[in-house]
Amino acid sequence: MAKFKPLNENQLVMLPISLQNQLVPGTLEHTISELVDKHLDLSVFDARYNNDQTGAPAIHPKILLKVILLAYARGMISSRQIERACQENILFIALSYGYAPDHSTIASFISSMQDEVQTLFSDALLVCEDLGLLDGTHFSLDGVKLSANVSKEWSGTIKELEHKRDKLQEKLKRVIAEHAQADKQSEAVVKRQKKREHRFQLRVERLTDFLKDRKPKLGSDGKEIQSNAVDNQSVKMPSAHGVIQGYNAQALVDCKHQVILAAEAFASQDHDNLKPMLDNAKKNMLAIGKEPSFFEGKEFTADPNYHSLNSLKVCKDEKLDAYIPDIHYRTRDPRFSEQERFKGGVHGRQRPHAKSPRFTASDFSFDPAKQIYLCPNGKELSCHARNHVNRHRTYDLYHAHPEDCAICPLRSRCLKKADTPCRNLSIQVESRSPNLIDEMKAKIDCEEGKRIYGRRLGIVEPVFSNICVQKRMHRFTLRSKLKVDVQWRLYALVHNIGKIHTFGTLI
Repeated sequence: MAKFKPLNENQLVMLPISLQNQLVPGTLEHTISELVDKHLDLSVFDARYNNDQTGAPAIHPKILLKVILLAYARGMISSRQIERACQENILFIALSYGYAPDHSTIASFISSMQDEVQTLFSDALLVCEDLGLLDGTHFSLDGVKLSANVSKEWSGTIKELEHKRDKLQEKLKRVIAEHAQADKQSEAVVKRQKKREHRFQLRVERLTDFLKDRKPKLGSDGKEIQSNAVDNQSVKMPSAHGVIQGYNAQALVDCKHQVILAAEAFASQDHDNLKPMLDNAKKNMLAIGKEPSFFEGKEFTADPNYHSLNSLKVCKDEKLDAYIPDIHYRTRDPRFSEQERFKGGVHGRQRPHAKSPRFTASDFSFDPAKQIYLCPNGKELSCHARNHVNRHRTYDLYHAHPEDCAICPLRSRCLKKADTPCRNLSIQVESRSPNLIDEMKAKIDCEEGKRIYGRRLGIVEPVFSNICVQKRMHRFTLRSKLKVDVQWRLYALVHNIGKIHTFGTLI
């Protein structure tokens, strides 16, 4: 017969644990503890506490900061997850000195750090500079779209949200009527109907409160864009996972060890964020003792999403050696000459019913004697306007005759829309004024430009892989731009602490 050791559920075991001995030198938690204790200026938190005469003692901000930084490094983004870790995980218990802060204290501390997080980030950046982790010769800028703590269901124009509220009110009336009929039914049915009624009532109240004296939200072009009844500072934007309701998290990265020099979350597209990110980076460099001209003459790379005339002007004013390609730069690069064959899939399968390519300007021939263009069908396009300026380029405009296009057998390959009366052709002419767009094209297309821009991928993309995949920062848990910005900067701080832990030694 089998013999087993006795089981005694009431047995008491005393474990002598030294909290300080749990933070073993050489571990990330020890680096976080040493950095917070000796290198970060925590006096910036003193102003928020006013309990020296009355009130209970507060948990020290260094405890909360240590716990949050380690939690973010471990992929714990929820304040309830962090609270549970402070009760169950010996490392978090050691960092919190056994106080185990609750989730409301943690969440309130994070969301109210708008003024302090910039100082903490600069202090950590100074440590990176002292340890020689910054190179200062090449910088890359990029962004990642992350979902906000809100559903797209609550987005729409003011009229659309008003219509949604009215429909919910009608549905609420029907639910109340059904509830009145369900009073004689079982208790479970009545309880379920009450929950449903309460849910619709909350939705109606939320929309009603939001729409009260609410003005339309305008985009950069002055037209109305969709508002959101829960987090109106978040916007709908395209991402790798489709259209999301969220923010655009940006990071400017140094090339040597991928240390983040500046981080900020925006509710706008990439091309609008280049100047504020450079201003933020210059502010951080000044805070660690660098000269205002620190970025002058340095290499700067960004992907085609940042390519615009305004962005290039900013780079010129800042005297940056910038490399920002346009969206068509691969079509001019012989290395990507065979990229078209992969559009049908890796096995070369063609999509069914593929449309014939549209005629481009190269398909039209010029007759210098008549000063006209001939379309692929042999019809004439006469000059409609010369030296027409569109933003930064000058064009000659040529128009076809509507009667020729109306009966043309090639109409479907020539016109974008079926109701377009005739084909228009814009021919760019030489401009005497300096053209930053064309200068950047020439810069990117040369061999040296290709080599320098090719470094961007290995500098900035691993940063977002580390934060969003390894540290599981795939969505924001806070609402409003200020709070979201705090959360993103804390993750950037955690990333830099990881670089300090891997490549540096704190004294």
